[in-house]
Amino acid sequence: MICVLSDTHGTDGHRLDDQLLDTVREADLVVHAGDFTTERVLDAFETESRAFRAVYGNNATPAVRERLPGERVVDHEGVTIALTHGDGRDETGLALFGRQADADLVISGHSHQPGVTDTGEIVLLNPGSHADPRWYRPGYAELDVKEGRVEGRLLEPDGEVFEEFVVEL
Repeated sequence: MICVLSDTHGTDGHRLDDQLLDTVREADLVVHAGDFTTERVLDAFETESRAFRAVYGNNATPAVRERLPGERVVDHEGVTIALTHGDGRDETGLALFGRQADADLVISGHSHQPGVTDTGEIVLLNPGSHADPRWYRPGYAELDVKEGRVEGRLLEPDGEVFEEFVVEL
């Protein structure tokens, strides 16, 4: 299982509790679409994760920017993920980024609004923010890679599923 997060906006730690902390610890891969804010937050995620891939966001300190790329491509169990924070990119820009990376899925954050958009060419996933949802519901995503597809769900930090989706590979 892949656990997908974004927009932690912390200063001292990962801001993970209970169910979500267990999910991060159990995930085969944790993917974070940026805005850790500080190195302590980044370190906390790396400590809790078996495998961890991330990008920096627009609120990252220079130290975080030195450690992470602004965008990256992640290959895991036959699925290719184009990962970016997403600031400065609209839906068309995100889809173009995904096509250029020959990705199956684009993961971004920035807006804090959890959601899934199928553009017809590529699926865009924003997990929302588990810790700083602003005026949206708090969220994160879980992805299960099955033969020929990714089964995904958006959840609240307590584990309540509020949207399910499929990405055909």
